[in-house]
Amino acid sequence: MARVVLFALVGLLTLPLLASCDRDRVPAEYRKQITQAARACPEVSPQLLAAQIAQESGWDSEAISPHGAEGLSQFMPETWDAWGTDADGDGQANPYSAHDSIKSQARLMCHLIELAQKSDVPGDHIELALAAYNAGWSPVLEYEGIPPYTETTNYVSEINDRTERFKSEFISQTS
Repeated sequence: MARVVLFALVGLLTLPLLASCDRDRVPAEYRKQITQAARACPEVSPQLLAAQIAQESGWDSEAISPHGAEGLSQFMPETWDAWGTDADGDGQANPYSAHDSIKSQARLMCHLIELAQKSDVPGDHIELALAAYNAGWSPVLEYEGIPPYTETTNYVSEINDRTERFKSEFISQTS
């Protein structure tokens, strides 16, 4: 009995580690979609999109955040209404469809990068776009850079780290 309890306890303690490991690999079923979506604009790389998805939903296409963000790329309903696209050709834009979510994420990131490039806001355009993806463009403008929200600064930092880690996963597809 003591062994069963010990194994159960060890299992529970290792679940967060296993979940973290899963976020650090791009699932094979999403690689092609991510690579295709990254062609939306030159500034968006497959590894950037993958890093965002890993951070946003942990590769769970059915994810719903406590704030109401939905799907793989975690779109808020009003943002989805503006940016959601039917990428899988089923006749409807659905944030829970991986195809739709990934393509919509790439489109939105291209738009946010373009806003950053055209603005007078100092800083790296991709980092500003990431901050806007997380917190909205208005706070980026208000703070003239990445807003000092812990969630947003951590988000930008984590995406940068994951983007570097994911480079090797897409190297054969980009060369």
